[in-house]
Amino acid sequence: MPTSYLEAVVLSHRGASDALEAAVAKAEQMSVPQCICIVDASGETIASLRMDGAKYLSMQTARAKARTAASIRNKTGGMTPEFAVAAGIATSGGVTNLPGGLPIKFGGRLAGAIGVGSGTGDQDIEVGKAALTAIGADSID
Repeated sequence: MPTSYLEAVVLSHRGASDALEAAVAKAEQMSVPQCICIVDASGETIASLRMDGAKYLSMQTARAKARTAASIRNKTGGMTPEFAVAAGIATSGGVTNLPGGLPIKFGGRLAGAIGVGSGTGDQDIEVGKAALTAIGADSID
């Protein structure tokens, strides 16, 4: 039997907590309050937080970014405009092309994703990358 049927990578609640803590620390260092959502590989929320001063609607976009990144197994922000609009409508906003969603992979295997929102797209990505680095996840270009 191929090993791909035998191996799974799981993001534990401890790993999600460590990633969340690192994301908050980076956002505080940048003085940009953020909404952060961490999901497992199926898109279910493991941990989330809205920092003081973060835009309250950004919690919804952070979750959509995380779920989208987990679903497409890639960072958000790279869809064609036509596909992004169609996917957003078809999923009632559950899929988004906004930057700030990053897959959490270990050795190329998907364990979950992080979505960050309330800053600019670049700020959201920077906070997400800090979380990935803190837990030893594969880096994202």
